[in-house]
Amino acid sequence: MCYDWGESSAAAVRVLAGQSGFLSCPLFSHPNVYNYSSTQSTGHNLFWYRVLEGHGLEQPFTNSARFSKDRERLWLQPAYANDTGQYICMLRNKTSCSKIAMRLTVLHPEDATLPNSCAPFAVAASLEMVPLQLGKTLDCPDAQEAAKMADAIPNVTWVHQIRSSKSCEVFPAPSIERQVKGMSLQVHIMTEFYQGLYFCTVHYRRRGRALNFTRVINVTAINPPILPKEPDILQPTKDYIFNVKQGEEARLVCSGKFPYLDSPWEIWWTIDGKTVEQLRDPRFSKSNRQLKNYFEDRIEESVLVIQDFQPEDLKREFNCSVRNQLGIKTQRTQLNLETSLPSLELGCGLGATLFLMLLLFIIYHVFWLELLLLYRSWFGTDERHTDDKEFDVYISYARNSEEEQFVLSTLRSVLENELGYSVCIFDRDSLPGGTITDETLSFVARSRRLLVVVSPGYASRGSQALLELKAGIDSMALGGHLRVILVQYRPVKRKVWVRELRRARVALALVQWQGDKSKELTSRFWKRLRVELPLRRNSAGTEGGGKDAALMRMSSQNSTSSQTGLISQTSKSPQTVYNYAA
Repeated sequence: MCYDWGESSAAAVRVLAGQSGFLSCPLFSHPNVYNYSSTQSTGHNLFWYRVLEGHGLEQPFTNSARFSKDRERLWLQPAYANDTGQYICMLRNKTSCSKIAMRLTVLHPEDATLPNSCAPFAVAASLEMVPLQLGKTLDCPDAQEAAKMADAIPNVTWVHQIRSSKSCEVFPAPSIERQVKGMSLQVHIMTEFYQGLYFCTVHYRRRGRALNFTRVINVTAINPPILPKEPDILQPTKDYIFNVKQGEEARLVCSGKFPYLDSPWEIWWTIDGKTVEQLRDPRFSKSNRQLKNYFEDRIEESVLVIQDFQPEDLKREFNCSVRNQLGIKTQRTQLNLETSLPSLELGCGLGATLFLMLLLFIIYHVFWLELLLLYRSWFGTDERHTDDKEFDVYISYARNSEEEQFVLSTLRSVLENELGYSVCIFDRDSLPGGTITDETLSFVARSRRLLVVVSPGYASRGSQALLELKAGIDSMALGGHLRVILVQYRPVKRKVWVRELRRARVALALVQWQGDKSKELTSRFWKRLRVELPLRRNSAGTEGGGKDAALMRMSSQNSTSSQTGLISQTSKSPQTVYNYAA
């Protein structure tokens, strides 16, 4: 009778077709149970059998050119696709027998090539950890075993596939930091760039036949061993407080740092000295996850979830602990019970506040002129009580132009008759026989506002309009008792503006006339203009014309009635051009 251990899934082997491979008898995977040397001394012999795909009979092996036994291994040199099947190793003597099976799979190269891989491989990659800025020698797996059977020393070729890249580098590469020495690859100085897969192909000859096999090493950089390796708790800190609410879910988060060690590590919560598993309370549960991996230094997170938190839970002791081979650290958490706010009332109040703010924003955006005029009528100051100016507005415009008709028939009429302002127009209000320059400067100085009607021909060099403009800008810049307002009757390109206008534009208010849309007194043009003009109140306390304004207009008309004939004659004669030295 022979004891049958069945088939070992852990001992399954994969080999590339056309390459060498071997099977190791799983009976010797536990040396305390079976040791090859001791079994040989007790008279046990190792026999190999196989059951090929599609066959039900066990076939024994004998040494041949392709199959050879080496202690507990059976070599296939090379392996072919029809070698796929179940292989059985049997250890027996005259009184005892044990056997175990394993599976061999021979792969075609196209079935063993991963996406973006430099070469096909069947055997899983081995892992090598190399400290940064330090060195290590990479030995191709199973190369020494092949050397024992080879006719001469094998030759090993190395290929490096950079991590997260398709590029592959074949050695010997022009680098002093990595060099091939014999069958090994020596890394003198490890950097992050040198991480990735290293393919090593062993080429050797046995009995005159050229053979080869490929192995893969996954090289990963780790932090140098000179850095501290004890675990640490990143959160919660000593002074950190978790805010919890009664009757709701509480989540206590603990994160720990574990420097790389080739040993187990652990992060866990305890409640009154018991783990969640030991407590066996359905209200408590935990979940772990990895937050970060930086050169194999791990940051792990453990979340303790408490369902339906109660005030008596504040009396419990919640501790987070981390541990590895070099030490253990524990941090106690602090809890603070928050008072629940009425969420519905709070939400409704916040929503109403946001709606009111939005409504006020829309109202201000649409009716800001009306609101500004209303504010002025309530809280504004009448400038007549604070200065000794004679005129509210001095109108400057280009003579003998379309704008002159607009000024005399529309602008002057509304300002005097509808809004109650005292208006000064040089051609109407100046006395005959005076000096043009002196009277212009006098009128501008005695006015609270200088209203400039901008046109393409306005303020041409040497004109009276330029004198008025310069006088107004100088008075505004020096004393601040006069403000200049620009009224754009027709669109004018800024490049045709005179230098004085271009320089002062940033500090001047510009009101645009928009034809028929601006004729009504309630239009945006007149509202915008009233904002820039001095405040006038009527008897009802609102802004507008009144009795005082009417008396002022009558006085102004009486003072200039004697000049009517002269003005009529002047309006019919060509415009006189006066030179003004700035």
